[in-house]
Amino acid sequence: MEAQLNSLIDAVRAAAADGRTLRLRGGGTKDFWGQSLTGNVLDTRAYQGIVSYEPSELVVTARCGTPLAELEAALADKGQCLAFEPPHFGPGATVGGMVAAGLSGPARATAGAVRDFVLGARFINGLGEHLTFGGQVMKNVAGYDVSRLMAGSWGTLGLITEVSLKVLPVAPAEATLMCGGLPQKTALDLLHRWGGQPLPLNASAWVRDTTVQPVADYLFVRLRGAVAAVQSATTRMTADAVAQGAQVTVMNNAEAAQDWRAGGEQTLQFFDAPSPDACLWRLSLPQTAPVLDLPYATYIEWQGAQRWLWAPAMAAVPLRELAQSVGGHATLFRASATHAELDKIAGVNTPLDAVQDRIQQQLQKQFDPKGVFATGRLHPL
Repeated sequence: MEAQLNSLIDAVRAAAADGRTLRLRGGGTKDFWGQSLTGNVLDTRAYQGIVSYEPSELVVTARCGTPLAELEAALADKGQCLAFEPPHFGPGATVGGMVAAGLSGPARATAGAVRDFVLGARFINGLGEHLTFGGQVMKNVAGYDVSRLMAGSWGTLGLITEVSLKVLPVAPAEATLMCGGLPQKTALDLLHRWGGQPLPLNASAWVRDTTVQPVADYLFVRLRGAVAAVQSATTRMTADAVAQGAQVTVMNNAEAAQDWRAGGEQTLQFFDAPSPDACLWRLSLPQTAPVLDLPYATYIEWQGAQRWLWAPAMAAVPLRELAQSVGGHATLFRASATHAELDKIAGVNTPLDAVQDRIQQQLQKQFDPKGVFATGRLHPL
């Protein structure tokens, strides 16, 4: 693998010397996200493989081009997993892309985000220097926690070459409750009440099913933990939901697992664009944010903290103002199929204020002084 690593380093150094920009790319499963995909593609997939895996220590180290499916299979073979359930968005997803995107699945609200599981990382900065930060244990940070800063940077700060991740055992018990007939406010109130109690609540999803008549509201909650804890919580939470008028069904675990994965991978019917000009918006809010007055169908995850909706790009200003009014922000997650570049004129991410912009610029300057990775993917240049 030394030759593959040297090839990546040489490519970055050559781009810095020539004044070119590079677009870091693994499997390309998240190419839909971001402002613009500019620069020469630097493919990371040749530099792959699991470097080390210590199941007893709950730590795995893998190279950037390692297929995410390969890593998850190796963990599953030992009864372990990535607790944050990263979405793949396609069969070619890589470990480096997973960390660079920083996206998490249904369990994010309780298990934590990608960055919370990054113990250490090696990466190539904009000068072609191969740097190492962190390590393979939790308490190893002195100074800036640079390895976790790379999570969610979308390849704008450096090329992640290797990452060490904390993994967790698969929970011994699991149950998914389907609670039919709970309107959004009632569902959120229940989730907030349960969130303040010692319950093994792992994930939640609320959606209004418009494919049936009459239209029906559903709250799905997933419990994970010790067998006794899951059994006790199932009885207690079922009673709570029934008291609010819900019809509760304990789903088959295999079927439920497919549904939760479909939610994370955005293959549920809700994520089919309702019209050619519709954009998928992600509202990131405090969990306790109230029901928002929106004319759009909504899919709610993370106990209220993540809300998805389809709306035209022209709705950017009112959506962002509404999200900010409750302490959150709105992201244009997927542009429309018909005029994606026009949709992104308003900005994929909420515009930074003066202080945030200065911090972003200074970080970029420190990691990439020659602008090798300045692709403008996060914000318009």
